Amino acid sequence: MDNRTNLDDYLAGLGISDADESAPLPHTPEPALAGPALDAAHEDPRAVLERFLRGLIARMDPSLQVSITETGDALEAEITGENAAKLAGRDGRVLGAIEVIAYTVLTKQAGRGDLRVRVDVGGYRKRQSDTLSKLAERLAVQVAKSGEPHELQPMPAAERRIIHITLKEHPDVISESVGEGSARRLVIRPRHG
Repeated sequence: MDNRTNLDDYLAGLGISDADESAPLPHTPEPALAGPALDAAHEDPRAVLERFLRGLIARMDPSLQVSITETGDALEAEITGENAAKLAGRDGRVLGAIEVIAYTVLTKQAGRGDLRVRVDVGGYRKRQSDTLSKLAERLAVQVAKSGEPHELQPMPAAERRIIHITLKEHPDVISESVGEGSARRLVIRPRHG
């Protein structure tokens, strides 16, 4: 494993660099990832994110499409196409990595570290959210019936948040996060008792 410490080096290692600006992508009049050095304070964050994601997916599967929407403090990207779901990777790990790199590019090129970046591919995040909501509802019934708390395995903050939101108004149970760092997990407890 090499000891690269710079995002530019990582991107260059992936074949993504400033040198790519001379080779526009199909259906994209702009450079793939890193266009001419524009004043970062004036570059539109949505355009930066779209350019990055189009460049990335063009190298993986040119038939995929990207759409970006802005929702308050976040940019949400949806990658669609016949093989889009494959980009999620095992347990959403590739999708998570894409989000981290997209956020880093957005921060670097648009100077907008205040915007969150959420990326979904082929509806993966929606399906995951639905699955977690159903799990929360099943566990709520179990905890309400038994009167005993249920502790889940450690999970990322975004997944815990889905369960918290699902159970927020539940009359019989409450949810809380316990632990620190990567060991942080969720506990569902009876509301009264």
